[in-house]
Amino acid sequence: MERPDQVTEQKQQSLMLVDGMALLFRAYFATASSGYIRRTKDGLPTNAIYGFIRYFWDAVQTFDPSHVVCCWDMGGQTFRGQEFAAYKGNRADAPDELVPQFALIQEVMDSLGIPNIGAAGYEADDCIGTLSRYYSQEMDVMILSGDHDLLQLVNDRTRVIIMKKGHGNYMVYTPQSLYEEKGLRPEQIIDVKGLMGDASDNYPGVRGIGEKTAMKLVQQYGSVEGILAHLDELTASVRSKIENDLDMLHLSRKLAEIKCDVPVACSLDSCLLTLDHGQVASKFEELEMKSLCSWMGLAIV
Repeated sequence: MERPDQVTEQKQQSLMLVDGMALLFRAYFATASSGYIRRTKDGLPTNAIYGFIRYFWDAVQTFDPSHVVCCWDMGGQTFRGQEFAAYKGNRADAPDELVPQFALIQEVMDSLGIPNIGAAGYEADDCIGTLSRYYSQEMDVMILSGDHDLLQLVNDRTRVIIMKKGHGNYMVYTPQSLYEEKGLRPEQIIDVKGLMGDASDNYPGVRGIGEKTAMKLVQQYGSVEGILAHLDELTASVRSKIENDLDMLHLSRKLAEIKCDVPVACSLDSCLLTLDHGQVASKFEELEMKSLCSWMGLAIV
C-alpha cells in the first residue's frame, strides 16, 4: 500500500515534451535577424544554443515539470515523404551557421540529463504524440512548441504550450481553451488541415478551400466523413472542389495526423529533471556561455 506522501508525490509529477527543432529554429532566427551571430573564440556559432536554453529554462521555471524529454527530427526520408513526394519540398536548407548547432544542442541537453528522442522515418511530432499518449495515462503531460499542428494531441491530461513572440509569452491549450478559441475538438484539427492543406509542409488539401471554409465545414458536420455524407447540402462550388480533390483530401488528412504508435520509449527514471550543476557548468564553459549558469541559478562549487 502507498503511503499518503507517496500518493501526493505521484500526483505532482508531470512530463514536459519539448519540440526541439521548433525551439532551435526559433532561437536561431530570433537572434540572426539582427545580423549578429554569437560565436565562440574559435568561430563556432552558438546563438541558437544560447537562445534555446533561454527559451527552454524559462518554460521549465514557468510550468515546473518533474520530468523532461526533448524530441527531434532525425533527418532523411519520413513516411510522409514516401506518401507524398512534395511533402516539405518547399523548405530551404538550414542556414550554414545553424547546421553545427544541431548536434551541439543535443550534447547540451545530455549535460542537463535530458533524453534526446527521435525515430528514423518519423518526425519529432510523432515521437511527441507517442510519448504523450503513453504517459498521459499516468501523469499530466505538457508539450512545448510553436507548432499548432500539435493541438490535435490536447486532452484532459495533455496541455499544449504554444510559444508566442518574445520570452515568457505562452498560450496554453486545453480541450476547453481550444474549443473556446477555435470552436474545434482536438481531433478536428486533422480534418481542418486535410481540407485546407498546409503551405508550410507543402501539401495542398482541397484546392480553393481555405482555413475559414474548412473550419466552418468541420464545425458544422463534425468531420471529413460527416462532410462527405452531406455533400448534397453544400454549395455547388464547395461540393465541386471537394469531389475534384477527394484523393488529395484523404492524403492531406493522413499527412496532417500525428502518429502515436512510433517505436520510441523513454523510462521515467531517465527523464527525471535533476541537474548535475558541475556537469552543466562544464558544458556551458566549453561553449563560452557560462553566464547561463548564474541565469539558471546553478550552484557551482
